[in-house]
Order: sequence, then C-alpha cells, then structure tokens
Amino acid sequence: MHNDHHFRRFPTIKINGYDHAAATDQDAILQHLRQLCQNRKQTVIVAECYPGVDQSELTALFSPLEPAECICSDDLALPPEEIDALIQRDLTEDDPVFGIMTARRLEEFFPAENLEHARRKIEAVKSGILLVYGVGASLVCRGDILVVADITRWEIQLRYRRGLSNWRTAKTDLPKNKKYKRGYFAEWRWADRVKDKLLPEMDLYLDMSAPQAPAMVSGPAYRAALEQVSGQPFRMVPYFDPGVWGGDWMKNHFDLPENGSNYAWSFDGVPEENSLLLDFGGKLVQTPALNLVHCCPRPLLGERVHGRFGAEFPIRFDMLDTMNGQNLSLQVHPLTEYIQQNFHMHYTQDESYYLLDAQGEDPCVYLGIKTGTDPGAMIQALEDAQDGTAPFPAEDFVNRIPVKKHDHVLIPAGTVHCSGANTMVLEISATPYIFTFKLWDWGRLDLDGRPRPIHLNHGAANIQWDRNTEWVKENIVNQITLIHKDVRGTVERTGLHEREFLDTFRVSTSSELPIRRNGSVHMMNLVEGGSALLISENGNFPPFELHYAETCIIPEAAGPYLIRSPEGEPIKTIIACVRN
Repeated sequence: MHNDHHFRRFPTIKINGYDHAAATDQDAILQHLRQLCQNRKQTVIVAECYPGVDQSELTALFSPLEPAECICSDDLALPPEEIDALIQRDLTEDDPVFGIMTARRLEEFFPAENLEHARRKIEAVKSGILLVYGVGASLVCRGDILVVADITRWEIQLRYRRGLSNWRTAKTDLPKNKKYKRGYFAEWRWADRVKDKLLPEMDLYLDMSAPQAPAMVSGPAYRAALEQVSGQPFRMVPYFDPGVWGGDWMKNHFDLPENGSNYAWSFDGVPEENSLLLDFGGKLVQTPALNLVHCCPRPLLGERVHGRFGAEFPIRFDMLDTMNGQNLSLQVHPLTEYIQQNFHMHYTQDESYYLLDAQGEDPCVYLGIKTGTDPGAMIQALEDAQDGTAPFPAEDFVNRIPVKKHDHVLIPAGTVHCSGANTMVLEISATPYIFTFKLWDWGRLDLDGRPRPIHLNHGAANIQWDRNTEWVKENIVNQITLIHKDVRGTVERTGLHEREFLDTFRVSTSSELPIRRNGSVHMMNLVEGGSALLISENGNFPPFELHYAETCIIPEAAGPYLIRSPEGEPIKTIIACVRN
C-alpha cells in the first residue's frame, strides 16, 4: 500500500490565461449566449451534437432564449431502417463483437433536398434566434454561432448500459456490446470526421458529459487549452470496470467505490476512451482526450510518429486486475495482415504484460504453445470445450510461466496468452484494443449470466505454432538489457519484441536521472515508490508529480526532462515510446 500518495481518480489540468473563459451553470451559459446574440436582427445558432448527447437536455438549456424556430437535424436524415441497411456490411451482423472500420461519412445519410428545405426554412425567418441542433446540424449551415456539443466515450457506454439506443437506428433493443460495436465501428468514426472539421473553427465548446451539468467554454480558449496540454505532461481521467475475472488490488489501492463485485479493468492511458478535465479558473470542462490527438497531433506525438500514424495515438496503457480473482480468457491477437485484410485496421494489437504486482498462490501467465503440441489436437480440444464436451486442458497445450513483481512479458500478435489469477498487470500495447480473439474462457459465465463470445475461427487463423516453450523463454520473457548505470540509478530496456513497434524502458533512481527523447511521445507509469517528479530541463513546463500506479503522457513537444525522487526513496517508472 502507498497511503501517503493517493491515486488521483479525477486529475485536472490547470489552463493558464483563461480563468474567465468557461461557464458551468445554465444562467452563465445563457448570459454568454445572449451577449453573442446582441445587436443582431437574426441569429442562427448551430449546435452539432456528438451521438450520445442528450438532445432534450440541450434544448432545455437553450429554451430560455426563446428561439423563433428550432430545427432538429436528426429529422433530416434518412429513415433509421435505411441507415441500418447502409451500414450493415460494416457491422458484420453475424458477429457480436467485430466489425469493419467504416469509410462512410455522415453526409451520406442526409438527402440534399432535406438539407435544402431546412435552409429555406431558416431564410424565411427574418428576425430572432434560430436553433439548429442535433447530429449533422452543421451540414445544414455554419450559422452565426457554431457550438460543438460533445460527450466522452465512457459516458456514452454508461448510457448504453442504462438503455440509450444508438443514433438513428430501428434496432433499439440491442444488447450493450452490440451498441458499443455500432459506436466503435460506425457512429464514432463519422462523428469524429465532422467534429475534427469543426473544432478549429467553432465559437463555443459545450461539454454535455455529466447529466444536468453542462459546461461551456469559448472556442479560442478551448483551442488554447489543447495547445498548452500538447506541450506538457498530463494525466487523463481514468475509469474502472468490473469483469468476471476481476480482482481486488485496484479496489484496495485506489480507494474505489464498492460496486458489488471486483474491478477487472482500469483505463488510465487510452486517449480513444479517456477524457481530460480542463480547469479554467476553477471551472471544469471535461473533453475527450481524442480531441487533443486530432487537434494537436504533431506537438503531442512528434514529427516522426505523426508521419507514421497520422492523428492517431499509437500507445495504450491499461490495467488488468486478477488479484484474488480468476484467469483472463485464453486469447490471441490478429497478425498485421489479418487485421488489415479483415477489419481495415492499419496495424495490430501487439502488447506486453508488466507485472505491477504478483501475490498469493502460484501467480503466472499462460504464454505460447508447449513444444511438441499437435495443432490439430489443440484446435480439436478447443472445439470440444466450446461444444461443452470437455473443459479445455490449457496446461497440456500452453506454457504456464510463473511470474513475480516487475517481470515483463512480451506478447507479439499471434502469441497465445493470458494472465493468471493473483496478478496485477500493467498492459502496454498498441491501440487497436478491441481485437481480442478468445479461445477459451474457462467454462464460466459473464457477469450478465451469459457466456462471453468465443472467436475460435479467427483465433485458429492467427496462432503462431512455432512460438513454443524454448522460443518463449528465449525471446519474450524478461528480455531486459541494461542501457545506462551510474550512481544516480539505472535505465533498462525491457522490450518490446522486434515484431512490435513499441520500446519500453524501466528507470530506477533514488535521486534523479535525465530521460533521452527519441522523437516520440512518451507514456509513463510509476511502478514503484510513492511519487515521482518530472522536471523540464529547459523550463517548458512546471514540475509534474506522478503518484504510484498512475499513468501520464509526456508529449514530444514537452522536450527533455528528468525523473526525480522527491523524497529520496527508490522509485521505478516504466516508459513506452515508438521505437526509431
């Protein structure tokens, strides 16, 4: 336990120079809108809504302005059944989890005549305020005041669980995993393309993530905030989710609320899913971290990484807690060519397990195929297990590797793997994180009482049978190389495998050590010690404190920095970057 330096569940980022730019109550928001509408005979307010924003809440917020006309852009779109048919191929209806990243754009769902009719309706109103709102509102017109009404991905998922349906669908009774699938592969893709165009020119950013607690900030202040964040270390807002195999390590170490079960996942380093809490003079605006990636990719990622990946954050940290829990599902990730050909993804989910902790009875990971395994026999045993004929005898076919705290296990795509019970894993991986092909789930039911989907056909097509016992031990277990050592501490390279584009380094010190930049964004977790300070070598940012088990991002534009132990205690950090 590290009781002196608590894990911060709601880290904020102080924005400099814009203390009065945000409004966090309805009266203040309305006052600002009325000021913008002054001295205009006619004012067209366009509020582009991200799918998942509560539009009834938005119209209630704007109703005191007494609009002379309200146009909901959702009503201008194709009928739900037609949209469902258009995206059916991308959503591969026969699969509950995997789809194809859509290439469709939002404007494909809005007939030109419908948009033109709305524009004529606006022209017919000669005075007063007109409100155009909804998904696709900006397709009608730019308006005099352009608002982006946004919401975080995690809040969308929570709303799915509470019963929210996807945007503009006739399939309103889908289970939560299929709602997420439609969001991930379709809705969020076309919505992001629209939002990316609007963020550089919007007049107002409206945070609609917290129900009945909107927050608004001016467009210039919002863009200045993202520019500031892209040049300094920062943390995102983590979230935690239960799972059938979950443990109690995070609940005990992070003071998590009682949820009736254990927590399985922590997402503390996933810009696609996490959010930022921007502090404008004490007023908080929550925004998807992905907006930062899209608006400021070059200073955030570095020229080299941006040139390779575009406006996409390629590194992902999350935590897998099985302490006093159960094994993860036995799984494999797709090879690069497989994910490209089948799912339209550019690269695959190479990953690794860094052991934050390992306790109790025989902590282990399952990794690679036992030497001498007959592929046909293993696949048949997996099929028998899936049919319910007999449980899969995992240890007959898969290597069981004992692990301890600070071990690092590398998992290039195509390697059969899972973490066993009584481990606390910091998973360091590439970002296509949804593509996990489960081979065996130990014969258990999920928290909803139903079996979790198994993808044996996908998995069998990707298992690399030559990654046997000897190969595993020689190539992907604790491949640690000393890079630097002096009286101040050590820097060790701990991975990843040559097939993986990420490098990881462990820095150990009781004083301070300089960190070499390599043209890449860094992602860091403090894996030992109460706290660490990141010190800019050239004054680019004020000292930044990181607590035990917290993840932070250090943009490339932040420049060279030192890691310092503020209390002279031994500390260790793990750093991931894109290798040269």
